[in-house]
Amino acid sequence: MALLVRTWNVFHGNAKPPERRAFLEEMVGLASADRPQVLCLQEVPVWALRRLPDWTGMRVFGAVAARPLRGSPTLGGAITELHHGRLRSALTGQANAILFGSDLRVLGSDSIVLNTRSFRRSEGRKLALDPKARWAWAKERRVCQAVRAEAEGRPLVVANMHTTSYVDRRLPDAELLRGAVFADAFAEPDDALVLAGDFNVVVGRSATLAQLTEPDWGFPAPIAGLDQILARGAEATRPEPWPEKRRRLDGRLLSDHAPVEVRIG
Repeated sequence: MALLVRTWNVFHGNAKPPERRAFLEEMVGLASADRPQVLCLQEVPVWALRRLPDWTGMRVFGAVAARPLRGSPTLGGAITELHHGRLRSALTGQANAILFGSDLRVLGSDSIVLNTRSFRRSEGRKLALDPKARWAWAKERRVCQAVRAEAEGRPLVVANMHTTSYVDRRLPDAELLRGAVFADAFAEPDDALVLAGDFNVVVGRSATLAQLTEPDWGFPAPIAGLDQILARGAEATRPEPWPEKRRRLDGRLLSDHAPVEVRIG
């Protein structure tokens, strides 16, 4: 069985350009309508994690990055309804999620914070970051989650991450490598390994993306753009972004990112 694996930064449910209302349920419905076996999401409002199973019929594993206002995703969500385009994650927080179809048997999960204080301190010294960059790196917590699953007796690990967005791309590059090392250690030796998400770095300007394609790591060449799915240990199609027309709703463009998908196995 070939597994359809898809990733999408859903932009907190916003259209492009953002509007007063959000379209998160419509976006999640669109991304899951053709029943992918694996769906990785980024920039999910924390309140929506509990709604994803009903919207998709899939098993959901969430990882909170930025916590909501006063720890209450419901309150933050209610206030954000005033204008989603302006408030975005300021009150609702932000999470990643990996969703699995019923074809897969989940074996375990784990997650790490990509930009812990100790990691920022050590990397900041190594990169000689100025105070502005150090402050920006600490502004919002970023996470990488990994889930190990089995499809028809074939195990695979799916890692989903959304790295820091900053003008100095060495910051997300360091987080990407940290996430890859974490996922590689979480996987068993014979597992297929999938790295997915919004990496916030691009091929040709990322030392980590170049490193991941070397023989020691064994991932295929990435595609252009910030959103990637890199798979090793199993045959996979070339990652393919959705055309704009596929993510339009009543003429509006959903999210400022396009979904990317591959078929594995």
